[in-house]
Amino acid sequence: MIVLLLARAGLRRGAAAGLRRSDMHLSADSSVLGCLIEGAHVHVVRRENSNGAWAKSRRSYAVPVDFLLVQAHDQYIAERQLCPAAVSNDFLLVNLFRPPVGAPVTPDAIGELIDRLAARGGLRRRVTPHMLRHGFGSTLADAGATLDEIQHLMGHQHHSSSQPYLHQSSGIASGGREVAGCLIKSVA
Repeated sequence: MIVLLLARAGLRRGAAAGLRRSDMHLSADSSVLGCLIEGAHVHVVRRENSNGAWAKSRRSYAVPVDFLLVQAHDQYIAERQLCPAAVSNDFLLVNLFRPPVGAPVTPDAIGELIDRLAARGGLRRRVTPHMLRHGFGSTLADAGATLDEIQHLMGHQHHSSSQPYLHQSSGIASGGREVAGCLIKSVA
């Protein structure tokens, strides 16, 4: 689920480590939660966290998520429920297999996880959590997202931060449509 939060929702490792369970709105209609955004999505909120994690963006924003992330979340929650120390923790991502069990995952632990996964996969080049985020931004651009849409979905304050994701081969278009498995119109 951590890899999917970085690669398919474009979160920074600090934003992922700072997620609360209440930030995940994974049903088609979240109006019962007081949320008017349609479809499955995650709220990225900048706040103080005991694990040293924080969302870099000064404004809160929501990112649509696809069925793969929803399935991974469901599997993770089922596994998390088997860990008594984790059940009452409000953080979404908690240590299930290493001490301190039940404590929130740190941004550094996410970096270590990506390092271990890359080594296990036999990758010769170092892979960082931010590379997964960059892949998300590039996928948006390649699928035709506008600069404004990329800026919104990645939580950038300025267009110049989103500009590197635009490539010569990108067909930048406008309007509400599905981009990289996300219905842009629902959150933009």
